[in-house]
Amino acid sequence: MTDEHPEHAERPDHAARPRHTGGPGPADPVARLADEVVDHRFKGLPPDAAGLTVGELAAQRRPLFTGGFTTPVLTLAAGALEHNLRQLGAFATRHGLAFAPHGKTSMSPRLFRRQLDHGAWGITAAVPSQVRVCRAFGVRRVFLANEVVDAAALRWIAAELAADPEAVIVCYVDSVRGVELMDAALAAAPAPARDASPVPRPLDVVVELGVPGGRTGVRTADEAARVARAVTDAASLRLVGVAGYEGEVPDADAARVRAWLEELVALAAALDAAGRFAALGPKEEIVVSAGGSAWFDVVAEVLGRLPKLSRPVLKLLRSGAYVSHDDGHYHRVTPFNRVPGQGSLLPAFRLWAQVISRPEPHLAFLNAGKRDASYDLGLPQPVAVRAAGGAERAADGMEVVKLADQHAFVRLAPGAELEVGDWVALGLSHPCTVFDRWQLIPVAEADGTVTDFVRTFF
Repeated sequence: MTDEHPEHAERPDHAARPRHTGGPGPADPVARLADEVVDHRFKGLPPDAAGLTVGELAAQRRPLFTGGFTTPVLTLAAGALEHNLRQLGAFATRHGLAFAPHGKTSMSPRLFRRQLDHGAWGITAAVPSQVRVCRAFGVRRVFLANEVVDAAALRWIAAELAADPEAVIVCYVDSVRGVELMDAALAAAPAPARDASPVPRPLDVVVELGVPGGRTGVRTADEAARVARAVTDAASLRLVGVAGYEGEVPDADAARVRAWLEELVALAAALDAAGRFAALGPKEEIVVSAGGSAWFDVVAEVLGRLPKLSRPVLKLLRSGAYVSHDDGHYHRVTPFNRVPGQGSLLPAFRLWAQVISRPEPHLAFLNAGKRDASYDLGLPQPVAVRAAGGAERAADGMEVVKLADQHAFVRLAPGAELEVGDWVALGLSHPCTVFDRWQLIPVAEADGTVTDFVRTFF
């Protein structure tokens, strides 16, 4: 890696280290998002706001319920967002971890910037197109947590590294064949532009450790050794560490996850003992990376016991769903529910829909469905009701039992009150499949005033 990252006790203040290009000025690509014009592309926004810029609409501070917003409309709670950003930043610092939150969750440059400003080392991506979004909006360090054998994508990565000496892009390898394809594509990349670095930089890679029956990644230490040797022999690649995803461990519990993480740590030590990180300078970092949103407590525990290696270690956590959290899957599995005193997360999403039909006594239909809400890790659930001109109340006795493309089927218990025209707030599960349904998301204060917007790029 190109930046020294000593152990936590010796780590310099994050604020002193460069985190993103640009700043809050006219050339800043994140700031320029406020200049985008509001129009028909963005569902849920007030029709009479067409022609305004996003910044102008935010400055009007419209109330969500009476300011012309149309249903369905997804919102993010401003207070919950800030709370969650602080919680994971504090957790990483407390445990001596660097943090590269997974950008695939939101694909929002505005949220990337806020994550970086809360101390993140960089942003994780899953595919090259996501890396392109990160780079377009000034993210200097991108951890591409996937294998890349696409020649066109590799040529683009080579050009990025040549054009920007401060750019850091790291990706996975898990096969000798993949290493050969990468090396061939990078060797065939066009010569750097005249104003770029005259010496092409190798692409930094980490060996991915998988699990039997899981996704990508080597299955054994012997396979990892062969892949690492192939990287050492490749002119266009440089081995900088190991990584994996503990969420693929079958029948995961703390003991099984811990055992797998100990294999990952042992792999890093074995490759180091074999001299496979010799291309790194003495102050450059060996990367050891893991960490989804369900087991980051165990990741912190095991990486905290990592033995001393020949170089400093970048212990890189990659949790992503925390930024919005949810009312379903991640609410149940977050480590903050298991480990007292470590922190907490708040659900930031609310999908507001309206009751459009009450055709049967115990059935109501909302005007939001699969095109608006996630459903792969559980159906949305009503959490609040707001009658026209009335106060907000709990959605007692209501359950979403089915989704169609644009309808939610709500079953009502005896005594539950719901009228045509009422607004219903739905709590959602799995942030990754919520963000990708909305291009421009209002950010609302506790009183419902919309003060900002989050743009996504899926």
